Amino acid sequence: MIPYKDDNPISTTPYVTYAIIAANCLVFIYELFYPGGLERFALRYGAIPASLTGMGSSQPVSPFVSVVTSMFIHGGFLHIAGNMLYLGIFGNNIEDRLGHLRFIVFYLLCGIAAAYSFAFTDPASIMPMIGASGAISGILGAYILLFPRTQVYTIIFLGIFVQIIKLPALVVIGFWAFIQFLNGLFGSLTLRSSGIAWFAHVGGFVCGLFLIKLMLPRRGKAGSR
Repeated sequence: MIPYKDDNPISTTPYVTYAIIAANCLVFIYELFYPGGLERFALRYGAIPASLTGMGSSQPVSPFVSVVTSMFIHGGFLHIAGNMLYLGIFGNNIEDRLGHLRFIVFYLLCGIAAAYSFAFTDPASIMPMIGASGAISGILGAYILLFPRTQVYTIIFLGIFVQIIKLPALVVIGFWAFIQFLNGLFGSLTLRSSGIAWFAHVGGFVCGLFLIKLMLPRRGKAGSR
C-alpha cells in the first residue's frame, strides 16, 4: 500500500517542507561522492546509540549534532525516495497548520525523539541510525490526529494487478503505524536483524501524536477532513 497524494488543500506555501526535501536530496548527492562512501559518512554523521547513551563510540561530531545530521542521511535511492514521498504528501498540511517556524521545531523534536527511542532499545550498539523516517513518523502521527478522514490516493498491489483507490488517512497511516509497532515488538528489536530502526519510527510517531496538540497555534482548531 503506497500513498502518493491526498485531498487535503493548504492555504500557505510549504517552504520548509520543500527546503527539507531539497536538503535531503543535496546531502544524498554529496554522499555518492564522499571519500570512503556511505559507510564512512554514516559513521561520522549518523546517530550511534552507544554515543547517544554515553556507553561508548566516539565521533568527530557531538551526539546531539549527530542526531540532527542523521536525519538527512539515506542509505540508497529507495530509502530517500520513500521518505521524501511521505514528507511531500503529509508534511505540507502539518506545516500549514503549525506555521513555518513551529513546523521546523516540530520536525526536529520528532526526529530527536525517534533517535533516542531507538537508542534506548539497544544502548550499546555502534551501528549508526540514518534517515528522515523518524521525524516523518512524527508528521504521520500529527496527520492522523488532525485529519483522520482525509482521503489519500493509494496504490494497492494485488498479486500482478495494481489498483489505485482512495482511503481515509486513518486507514493508510493506521496500517503503517500497526506495521511499525508489530515489527518493533515481535520482528526486530534492533538494527542487527532487519536493518530498519522500527522503534525510531514508533518513537517519532508517538512524539508527533502528543506534540502536535501542544504546538498548534491557539487560533487553530484540529480539522477532520
